[in-house]
Amino acid sequence: MHEPVLLKETIENLNLKPGKFIIDGTINGGGHSKEILKKISPNGMLLGIDLDQEIVDLTRKELENHGRLLKSKVIIMNGNYADLSQILEKENLGLADGLLLDLGFSSWHIDNSNRGFSFLKDEPLIMSYKNSGKTVKDFLNQASLDEIYQVIKKYGEERYAFRIAKRITEQRKIKTIKTTKDLVNIINQVVPKFYKYQKLHPATKTFQALRIYINNELENLKNVLEDLKKIVKKGGRVLIISFHSLEDRLVKNYFKKMEEDNEIKILTKKPITPTQNEILNNPKSRSAKLRVGLIL
Repeated sequence: MHEPVLLKETIENLNLKPGKFIIDGTINGGGHSKEILKKISPNGMLLGIDLDQEIVDLTRKELENHGRLLKSKVIIMNGNYADLSQILEKENLGLADGLLLDLGFSSWHIDNSNRGFSFLKDEPLIMSYKNSGKTVKDFLNQASLDEIYQVIKKYGEERYAFRIAKRITEQRKIKTIKTTKDLVNIINQVVPKFYKYQKLHPATKTFQALRIYINNELENLKNVLEDLKKIVKKGGRVLIISFHSLEDRLVKNYFKKMEEDNEIKILTKKPITPTQNEILNNPKSRSAKLRVGLIL
């Protein structure tokens, strides 16, 4: 369902032992969690969280069976990792020995969700991990030119953000923008010809920006970083895998500030990145960066 990135490096850096309590805050089909369970069993505990109820439903049964076989407790919940400190308190679980956050979105969202995550398909413009709330279609048809421009520029770092935003506001006066194909056509109309022959598809950065915005991804990351001491116990480890420069910068800066305040020890002065072999086998891993901190 979702091929876990930096799997070997993740397992090594979590410092796993039987009986430990580990949180996978982005369960994404359970690729990392299956290997974690092998190392914390017997008598370990795994808490898996995902914002997407469909991912939770697909993953829960398999991982719970896996846990029973290995004699460890498994709890899979629909929720937001930004709320982890409240979840731990509500469920009376205590602080964890380790936290993993893989910030990449699942391959399942591209291949099976039918929510418009891929610019290579013609699907409804939803892009939300939840089945409720605001959609990209709502945003593009209701927001001002400046709001759309700022989102595409800030979260996508798209050089032609203004051109794209302007054409969106022009086109929606003629016809409601409903599908991924509608948006891709708009982008192709305004970017220069050479841009269509670059390594990245011309819609990549715009789709990325809208996904990050509609799911509050950077805000969620900030919230969990601020709460790390309420989630992971002293001596526990925090592992965060990011795929976007804005995410990685955020993690790097928070870790640096926490280290200055003697709250964390950074165990990766430079982020761990995939080997060439992993990139060949899983091209989606190419931009992954893993940072590791030890809670003091």
